[in-house]
Amino acid sequence: MIELSISDGVAEIVLNAPEKLNSLNEAALGELSAVYDEAAGAAGAGTVRALLLRGEGRAFCAGRDIAGVDGATDDVSGYLDGLLAPLLKKMGGFPAPTFAAAQGACLGVGLGLLVATDVVYVAENAKIGSPFANLGATLDSGGHWLFTERLGMHRTLDLIYTAELISGGEAVASGLFSRARPAEELLDFTRAAAAKAANGPTRAFNASKTLVAQIRDRRLGLWDAVVLENQAQAALSGTADYAEGFAAFTAKRKPSFTGR
Repeated sequence: MIELSISDGVAEIVLNAPEKLNSLNEAALGELSAVYDEAAGAAGAGTVRALLLRGEGRAFCAGRDIAGVDGATDDVSGYLDGLLAPLLKKMGGFPAPTFAAAQGACLGVGLGLLVATDVVYVAENAKIGSPFANLGATLDSGGHWLFTERLGMHRTLDLIYTAELISGGEAVASGLFSRARPAEELLDFTRAAAAKAANGPTRAFNASKTLVAQIRDRRLGLWDAVVLENQAQAALSGTADYAEGFAAFTAKRKPSFTGR
C-alpha cells in the first residue's frame, strides 16, 4: 500500500489504501519505514533533494488500522514504541527538505506523520483533532506535543475532552501547520513547493532543518541559537552552492544550485 516514485530530484511517497482511509497497521508501518530508507539512500546519492508525502483518496491517513485488533490483548507498546516512534524519528531526520499534502482525515498516526514532516500543507476541509475519547484511549503519535506547543494547554485539553475535529483552515489559522489550500489545488501546490526546494541550496536547507530542531528540542535562547547559526554559516561558506550563490548575485543572474 506504500508507493515510492522519484522524479527530478523529488521522492514522492504515497499511502495508497484509500478503501480504508490509508490507515496503517504494523505491516504498513514497516513498509513505510523501508520506503523512507530507500528514499534516504537516494538522497545520500544525490538523486533525491526533496520529499513529498501524501495519501491517495479522500483522506491523508485516518490513523492506526485496528481491523482485527482485540483491545484486550493489543500490543500497544509494540506498535507505538517498537514501530511508530522509530519511524517518526527517521522521518524527522530525513536528509532533505520534506513536505506533506494532507486532505480529509489526519488523525492519530496520520497526525504523527505530519508532526514528523518539515512543511505541511493541508486541504481547507481536512479534519484534525483527537477522536481517542471515543475509544477510551489517549492522543498519541506526538499529538500532545504538537497541540500543546502550538495551541496551549486549554485548547489542547478542549480538543481531547470533546473529541471535536477542526478543519484544515482552522488548523492553519491556529498555527498548527503552514498553509491551507482548496482540496483540488493542494497536491499541485505541494508538488510545486517540493520541486522548488529540490532545485535550491539543499545543504543550506538541511542546516536550517537541524538548527530549527535544536532550537525546539533544547529550548535555546537567542544567543545560543546565534552561535549555532554562525557555525552553520561558516561550514556552508566552503560549499559549491555558497560560491554559486554569491557568483550569481554578483552577475545578477539566477543561481544554479546542485546541493553540494
